Amino acid sequence: MKLSVLDLAPVPEGASAVDALAHSRDLVRRAEAWGYRRYWVAEHHNMPGIASSSPAVVAAHLAAATTTIRVGSGGVMLPNHAPLVVAEQFGTLASLHPGRIDLGVGRAPGTDPVTASALRRSSAGLSADDFPGQLGLLVGLLHDDLPAGHPYASVRAVPHAPVAPEIWLLGSSGYSAQVAALLGLPFAFAHHFSPANTLPAVELYRSRFRPSEVLAEPYVVIGVAAVCADSDEEAGYLHGSTRLSMLRLRTGRPGLLPTPQEAASYHYSATEESIVEAATGSHLVGSPSRVAAGLAELVAATGADEAMVTTNVHDHAARLHSYELLAGIAGAGIAERPDRREAVAAGGVARAAGS
Repeated sequence: MKLSVLDLAPVPEGASAVDALAHSRDLVRRAEAWGYRRYWVAEHHNMPGIASSSPAVVAAHLAAATTTIRVGSGGVMLPNHAPLVVAEQFGTLASLHPGRIDLGVGRAPGTDPVTASALRRSSAGLSADDFPGQLGLLVGLLHDDLPAGHPYASVRAVPHAPVAPEIWLLGSSGYSAQVAALLGLPFAFAHHFSPANTLPAVELYRSRFRPSEVLAEPYVVIGVAAVCADSDEEAGYLHGSTRLSMLRLRTGRPGLLPTPQEAASYHYSATEESIVEAATGSHLVGSPSRVAAGLAELVAATGADEAMVTTNVHDHAARLHSYELLAGIAGAGIAERPDRREAVAAGGVARAAGS
């Protein structure tokens, strides 16, 4: 089983963003030692409990602390940024860390409408019709191959990395699945917060996939929320922090990640319980055997090539232990295959993404 990490850089109650980013640096080093395939950070804004608002900056911090694990964004929300800026940022990262940078791109704002307006300096969103064109511009800038008639054909994204970042499409519905399929790009689906759409989106991606220079066959990563501990009871207790945090987020009161003690003492109303269940019902919580069974069932149902796990618990040591237990579940199969590393080192631009 191939496993990777999705890090939201959670800020626990009683700590700061400084602590959260130091914890991420510690986790990425350990994830590399445990054999995780890649490590992505997600873009969110105006959320006090998440310190990853700038994926390119955080990725630089993490890549500098490691030597072999792939590092990148899961993802950059393209409507919030000019494609040239993203191409420059990730071209810089790929120049600093050749063959190790992933650029996961999404279409959602990653925040509330008011904050999205502040980011984009406009109340107008990027429409579905606009996204493919902006994505195409980003890809063209990264590879320095915009067609001669393009309005920005004379523009260069500098620095231009000798090995461009691997580009991934992220999604929580069928839209990005179709775009990824038509462009022949690898696809990462957010099962951890959109489980009802997982199977339809994955099937849509596979059925419409067109081989490309980047990828010969479909490649699917499934985002999974998991808390693994020595016992089901301990994992459930730790997961309480996520449950209460999600309730606050879904009811317009985002904050720092609460302690499990606070979560255990909170009395949910019937309505609140339904909100929490809708937000966290797909999470895998329990002992290694329980989480292993849940992962195996999900991989079997989706045919996923890789699972990307996000774990948000209050205690950093418990978070590390969860990922270490997961690495044990995956066993030897978690290690990145040498043929893939060799393909990237040889200069293939994202051509090894599905190997």
